[in-house]
Amino acid sequence: MLEGVGARRRPSVGPQAAPPCPAARYGAATRLARPPAARMEGEARGGDVPTPPVTSLLVSLPSSLCPWIEACGCRCRSQRDGEPGTPRRAAGNALQPPGMADKCSEGLLNGAVPGERGKQDKSVKRGNWGNQIEFVLTSVGYAVGLGNVWRFPYLCYRNGGGAFMFPYFIMLVFCGIPLFFMELSFGQFASQGCLGVWRVSPMFKGVGYGMMVVSTYIGIYYNVVICIAFYYFFVSMTRVLPWTYCSNAWNTPDCVGVLDGNLSSHATVNLTHLLNATQKRTSPSKEYWRRYVLNLSDDIGNLGEVRLPLLGCLGVSWVVVFLCLIKGVKSSGKVVYFTATFPYVVLTILFVRGITLEGALTGIMYYLTPQWDKILDAKVWGDAASQIFYSLGCAWGGLITMASYNKFHNNCYRDSIIISITNCATSVYAGFVIFSILGFMANHLGVDISKVADHGPGLAFVAYPEALTLLPISPLWSILFFFMLILLGLGTQFCLLETLVTAIVDEVGNEWIIRRKTFVTLGVAVAGFLLGIPLTTQAGIYWLLLMDNYAASFSLVIISCIMCVAIMYIYGHRNYFKDIEMMLGFPPPFFFQICWRFISPAIIFFILVFTVIQYRPISYNDYVYPTWAISIGFLMALSSVICIPIYAIYKVCRSEGDTLLERLKNATKASKDWGPALPEHRSGRYAPAFSPSTESNLEVQPLHPEKAQSEAAAASPVQGSNGLAHSQDSRL
Repeated sequence: MLEGVGARRRPSVGPQAAPPCPAARYGAATRLARPPAARMEGEARGGDVPTPPVTSLLVSLPSSLCPWIEACGCRCRSQRDGEPGTPRRAAGNALQPPGMADKCSEGLLNGAVPGERGKQDKSVKRGNWGNQIEFVLTSVGYAVGLGNVWRFPYLCYRNGGGAFMFPYFIMLVFCGIPLFFMELSFGQFASQGCLGVWRVSPMFKGVGYGMMVVSTYIGIYYNVVICIAFYYFFVSMTRVLPWTYCSNAWNTPDCVGVLDGNLSSHATVNLTHLLNATQKRTSPSKEYWRRYVLNLSDDIGNLGEVRLPLLGCLGVSWVVVFLCLIKGVKSSGKVVYFTATFPYVVLTILFVRGITLEGALTGIMYYLTPQWDKILDAKVWGDAASQIFYSLGCAWGGLITMASYNKFHNNCYRDSIIISITNCATSVYAGFVIFSILGFMANHLGVDISKVADHGPGLAFVAYPEALTLLPISPLWSILFFFMLILLGLGTQFCLLETLVTAIVDEVGNEWIIRRKTFVTLGVAVAGFLLGIPLTTQAGIYWLLLMDNYAASFSLVIISCIMCVAIMYIYGHRNYFKDIEMMLGFPPPFFFQICWRFISPAIIFFILVFTVIQYRPISYNDYVYPTWAISIGFLMALSSVICIPIYAIYKVCRSEGDTLLERLKNATKASKDWGPALPEHRSGRYAPAFSPSTESNLEVQPLHPEKAQSEAAAASPVQGSNGLAHSQDSRL
């Protein structure tokens, strides 16, 4: 044992202490074991500083360097005897090399190297999902939204019924699932939001800003739709629904309700036919929607007054969203257990009730009957591709953000397939529910089902509420239906708000803002509420539809296309495939590799061309939008796309290089901090270079202690004249 200043006892391993590594045999380890600062201090004092055997200096060793030290003949002592990663006593009281027993019995956890207990796969700084179910449910709630209820059924019967299913599922396989998997893997690998992930190619960070702009627009008007659902939910808590009869103050002489008066069902049908022949019939639900809830003005420029009931419901919806996100994914991950699952309970209740109604089978057959002559129509394929693209939420930034809170080795390939199929299956299931009710309504009115079917807000707040009045105990079904709409909307709104908050926090990135993330969430919620106030005016519905048609239409297609090109062709498909293999343990399937490189970008380009060709000026019922309003719509669409070239020019100008080509190369080259967020996951080409600053954290011990003990005796310390211990091999 060493005695004197600077010497300390070595902890024992098993019944005896592990002797130090002999300096003569393990030269590489000895050079690492003594920090340069210690050598300089010893030289400055003229050798008076005690210099114990270099390899007996005990310092802690980062677990990622264990294999490197073991290659020098020493073992890691960051773990104690009896724990995973320490030598095990075998037959003959011999020590097994560290990690051998663990590797066989426990396997390599999370990519851990031999000798490690298992890598820490949690981000303490940013946080993670409590478990994988929370991520799947949140993503399902994000992808399954109001569009599944009011857009897909309408597109299905407009484009050939059951024949529309064929191109719909083709687009799901070749475009929807591959893009979904790309965004999930992109965010999960870097553990960053829609801005931070563009360290992969800094020149394209404008794509992330474009996603933020799109999410801002959608988040503003989406919560207004939720607030209208809240309003209908509250007013449904009555014995008679307020849109049942035409005897209210807001009704006009043109209003004809199917339940008005003491007419029989047959007389009501005859009266309806007579009115349709002479004038345009208006239903009580339509007049309630236009003349009471909205109090609709005659022009988009005539804002009129703020509808106070809607303003109050807008405040309620923003408060609910904020409270559910007050702790980020830790709180929203618990809420989605209810918000993502209960809509399916409501859909099932409504489906069971719907199929028992008279005429329900007619509606379902209208929904499913294929019109094969339409399958050759390019418009049908364009609608299918657009619905898949928009309903999955691609290019909104939400998928990247949600995946960034996953653990690094989570199987996002499996998740992308589950979530995508669940989203599409929900759309098909909702179609059965909607058309069973619409079939009953058409049978009750004696009209064709195409006369009562609608899409968008017209289906959710006009046609369906009218159908609800025909059901027994109509307030109960109305409460259930609008509660389902609220939950569907909240699931998407959670992700939209979290996308903006995560992008802001990740971009600033310091400890101060991370600790105050709740206040950032509050600030974004307050800003969203204030920006949504104009949409609660008498002209609010005009502005809502304008934002829906322009702010989140072809701009999403352009953003998604540039994202595919940047990852596959600028960063390089081989690099990205290796990244996924490092993260998941296997490369992406060959089918996805082909889709990412060729098929999906081609389909996205087809959607863009189709959107341009199919473009028609927006209108709402009989109201045609003026030119200045359409110009504002194009500016909203352009505001997200313009972020991409503006930031690219800025980045090229700020990059190093003497020529434009050099600046472009430096601007598109992945930054040094691109890669896994946690140090223990940065292996291979992402492994940090070994620096002297880590030398002081090394602790080395011999791999063969019995052999090393005999060699250490030759290098035993001797007592100097100054009373300090020196090694005969101190020159090493």
